[in-house]
Amino acid sequence: MTSNDPMNHKKRHHFKKLLLTELKRHAEHINIEQARALDIANDDVKESSDLALHGVIQELALQLSDRESQMVADIDQALMRMQEGSYGMCVRCGHEIDERRLEALPTARYDAACQAEVEAAKGQGAGPSL
Repeated sequence: MTSNDPMNHKKRHHFKKLLLTELKRHAEHINIEQARALDIANDDVKESSDLALHGVIQELALQLSDRESQMVADIDQALMRMQEGSYGMCVRCGHEIDERRLEALPTARYDAACQAEVEAAKGQGAGPSL
C-alpha cells in the first residue's frame, strides 16, 4: 500500500469485480432497451405512416439508454481511477471514501461529506446520498 493507493490488492480486486459486474449488467440493459424500443417503433411504422410517432419512440429509446450509458461511463471512470491508484479516494478533498459507501456505490467519486456539499450546491438536498 502506498500513500496514493489506500487499498490493498484483495480489496481492489473485490471492487473491480463489483464494477465489472455492474458494467456488464448496464451494457445488457442498454442493448435490451434499445432493441425493444426500436422493435416497437418498427411495428408502429409498419402499422401506420405516422413518422412522428416513430421519432418519439426512437427518442425515448435514446433517453432510456442515456441513463444506462451514464452508468457505464461512471463505471469506466471508476476503473480508470483504480488503474491510476486513486480509486477509493475522494476526487474533491482527497480523503478516503468509506468502504461501506463503496460497497453500496462502487462508482462513488466523493466521500459522504463532499457528496453532501456537491448536492447542496446543486440544490438537491442537505444530506448525503449514495
